Amino acid sequence: MIRFLQQSGQTTKYVLGGLLLIICASMVITLIPGGLGGEVFGGTPGKGIVAKVNGEDITADEVRQTARQMLQQQMPQGSTANMSMLLPFFTQRAAEQLITRQALITEAGRMGLRSSPEEIKNELQHGRYAATFFPGGTFIGQTEYEDMLQRANLTPAKFEEAVGNDILLTKLQALISGSANVSDAEIHEQFVKQNTKVKFEYAVLKQDDIKKGLHPTNEELKAYYEGHKATYANSIPEKRQVKYAVIDVNKLESSVQVTPDDLRKYYDEHRDQYRVPEQVKVSHILIKTPLPGPDGKVDEKGAAEAQRRAEDLLKQVKSGANFEELAKKYSEDPGSAKQGGSLGWIGRGQTVPEFEKTAFSLPKGQISDLIKSSYGFHIIRVDDKQDAHMKSPDDVKSEIEPILKHQKALQAAQKKADDLLAQARKQSLDAAAAAQGVPVITSDFFSRKDMLPGLGPAPQFMDAVFTEQEKSPPDEASSSQGIVIYQLLAVKPAATPSFEEIKSRVEDEFKNERSNVLLTQKAQELSDRAKAEHDLKRAAKELGATMKTSDLVAPEGQVPEVGSMSGQAAVAFTMKPGEITGPINNGSDASVLQILQLEQPSEAEYAAKKDQIRDQLLQQKQQERFGLFVSNVVDQMTKSGKIRRNDDELKALSRSGSEQGM
Repeated sequence: MIRFLQQSGQTTKYVLGGLLLIICASMVITLIPGGLGGEVFGGTPGKGIVAKVNGEDITADEVRQTARQMLQQQMPQGSTANMSMLLPFFTQRAAEQLITRQALITEAGRMGLRSSPEEIKNELQHGRYAATFFPGGTFIGQTEYEDMLQRANLTPAKFEEAVGNDILLTKLQALISGSANVSDAEIHEQFVKQNTKVKFEYAVLKQDDIKKGLHPTNEELKAYYEGHKATYANSIPEKRQVKYAVIDVNKLESSVQVTPDDLRKYYDEHRDQYRVPEQVKVSHILIKTPLPGPDGKVDEKGAAEAQRRAEDLLKQVKSGANFEELAKKYSEDPGSAKQGGSLGWIGRGQTVPEFEKTAFSLPKGQISDLIKSSYGFHIIRVDDKQDAHMKSPDDVKSEIEPILKHQKALQAAQKKADDLLAQARKQSLDAAAAAQGVPVITSDFFSRKDMLPGLGPAPQFMDAVFTEQEKSPPDEASSSQGIVIYQLLAVKPAATPSFEEIKSRVEDEFKNERSNVLLTQKAQELSDRAKAEHDLKRAAKELGATMKTSDLVAPEGQVPEVGSMSGQAAVAFTMKPGEITGPINNGSDASVLQILQLEQPSEAEYAAKKDQIRDQLLQQKQQERFGLFVSNVVDQMTKSGKIRRNDDELKALSRSGSEQGM
């Protein structure tokens, strides 16, 4: 459908503050499933370099910056603590995506693809950057343009090169994916698969019922324990005991003062984040035109019929008919039709050009004439409009103040922790903590998975404690609550429990394993008997299974005790009335089905859904084709040394990611 790039809510994240930081990964995030790479270079990339791609450096700073922006885009309302914890994960993703982007740019160049200055200019003026650099269609001026880029640590040349590379990646994807096509036979097969419904009787056997009848002897359990002893080896985890003092950032935050000067300084340094682009809130009705066939030609009769239907709907709208009801009933854009045609707020560069031009030129409340695009005929209604503007300091005070409070509290906590650690190493943790009025907690023995008082989730603290050497001096680690000064007191190594210590666990595992085997055997016997006797009800009665009957159910449906109809039970859609399935296992239940009714969809339904299914299959094939292309190139270029990753640098970057802050 319309090539939307918008995220949920308003599109304020499209302003320069978001775009410039992420531009080196923007196309990768939406376009590329993997990573790629030019010439061969020997040796491992140096310090501060995460990877080399065809001789081009991917730096730690670029990865860190991109990871932060990715995290901010996906968690715009996330707390600083949660975002810090997730940053190492996003660091890994950012590195691979930057590597992939640079490699694909190299591959596009090798294939002879280019982006011209005219294309770059057109993208800036009419694409996703238009609201930032050409608000209302007017250029902001060269000086302001350069100043905005400078604040994002970019020069015009570097920025425009990145825009040109985005254009290259779009061309590359179009080239690789463009040859995909689907046949009418594939469309019809998929239609039947998606829309056939089935009704059946089914006999159910429950693992819990079988388990209740199991009463293993002590000798059987001991034999099971001995036979599975390797799985119990060291199953009592290593445990450690520490004493620790917590510098609680949240408590410090409550006493931190943020001045008007602090707010103004932060606002001035982050002005680009508070630019709101021009937007329109629109609804539309779409009548699709046929896609080109394998020969590239369009069915003219089908296109004419689509136009006739669209013109009829336009007459109804202009005559006062309810727009929302018509959209729900006739629009062929499935995403917006359910919402009465509403697409919500959109910015420039988010839709096809014909749609955008009309949407942004119509006054609020107006309805367009027929608009032709590559998708078909649109009837567009502008529901609301918003001019580009800058949020005032007062508008964003409630956003900025918590950030500044947390930053100041972190700084204060770090200073206090540094002082406490230095004093603890000179004297003792107890003496140092007492001098600063910080309580010291002595823990019981705990494992990595346990949670200690006053720490909250603390994976970094646990990693530090469980890699610490015995008799080490006090040390420092982070937790979700703040900074922890700790000292390791004792270690209990992992151990293997005796049979008596875990007898109840052994009994549970014995019963689970045995009942699962018996369930499988009994379900197979149920199916075999039912098929031999041509009578599922009789076989179910003989074996103590419960009989039930389903409603008519579609392939995406669920049936109690049978589970998803897209799983093992999907075989029911391939069978005839009266036929009996083999056993269908749904974890703790097993069932056997006998088909009562198979309802095939009509040709009228096929005609109505054919284009939608064609679009789905075509998009799927295009994505698969491009994904395979990317994976193959990545493999080849990595093997040939054209992509070289610095694993040590990436590990160090990931470890320190959360310590770098947002």
